[in-house]
Amino acid sequence: MQKIIIPESGKKRLQQIFGSLDPSGKNMLLEFAEFLSEKYRDNQLENESNVPEEPLSINRPDKESVIKAIKRLSKNYPMIDKSKMLTATSTLMTEHVMQGRDAEQIIDELEELFKTEYDKI
Repeated sequence: MQKIIIPESGKKRLQQIFGSLDPSGKNMLLEFAEFLSEKYRDNQLENESNVPEEPLSINRPDKESVIKAIKRLSKNYPMIDKSKMLTATSTLMTEHVMQGRDAEQIIDELEELFKTEYDKI
C-alpha cells in the first residue's frame, strides 16, 4: 500500500478540527477516518482478488449509524469504485454531522447513491 505523507499544516488542521468537536463529533470523525482507512485497504484487496458482479444483499439493520451504513454499503457493493463516490458520501456525512440531518434520511440517500452507481456498471 502506498504511504501518504500529510503536510504538517494538514496534521495541525486535523488536530484543530478534532479539538473543536464535542465528544460525539470526535467519535464520528474517528469512525469516518476508520471508514476511509478501510476503504483504501478494501480497494487494495479488490485489486488483488475476484470481485462479485452482483451486490451481496447485506440487510440494513433496524438501528444503524451513518458510518456503519457506509461501511455496510461498501461491503454490499464491492464492485463499485468507492473513490468515485467519496465526494457524495462525504457531503451526506457532513450534512448529518454538521447540519443535523436525520440519520435515516441520510442512509436512505446513501442506499440510493450506491444503487445508482451500481446500475451504471
